[in-house]
Amino acid sequence: MPPKLTVENLFARRSIRQYTDEPVSDEQVTLLLEAAMAAPSAGNRRPWHFVVVRDPALREQIAASHPHAKMVRQAPVCIVPCGQPSLSFADRSEFWIQDLSAATESLLLAATALGLGSVWCGVYPVPERVREARQMLGLPEDVIPLCYVAIGHGAEEKEPRTQYDEERVHRDRW
Repeated sequence: MPPKLTVENLFARRSIRQYTDEPVSDEQVTLLLEAAMAAPSAGNRRPWHFVVVRDPALREQIAASHPHAKMVRQAPVCIVPCGQPSLSFADRSEFWIQDLSAATESLLLAATALGLGSVWCGVYPVPERVREARQMLGLPEDVIPLCYVAIGHGAEEKEPRTQYDEERVHRDRW
């Protein structure tokens, strides 16, 4: 039985950028992907694909190509959530962005529940990042990489927190 997700996991989820050498098991990766695919999607269209990158040479290429993803070198796994807009509604194909964002957040929360560290590094909508990711990963032209998610056993700890800001809350109207 997978660990239970709690409200505490929400506050404990932090961007972890340093990892130990301890491997992430295939079972853990499968649980992360199951959590990602349990996310809501518009009309339950599920316009997602996930590329699991373990190859050190490919992780090195990813790290070298992205100015904010250097930690992918050190993380034993990088999961790349990708959207296929044609799987969304024909008249609302951009819903893939919301769907993949929800799936990515579910993946991050599942990593925290499993005691793993993770960090989301944006790829879409930066055209050169999309192009480089598509080329490195051999993605079809109609599949768009949303982000890189570095995953591993954290070599750093961060305190749980909330960033609640009452000034950003509007009740009933702006």
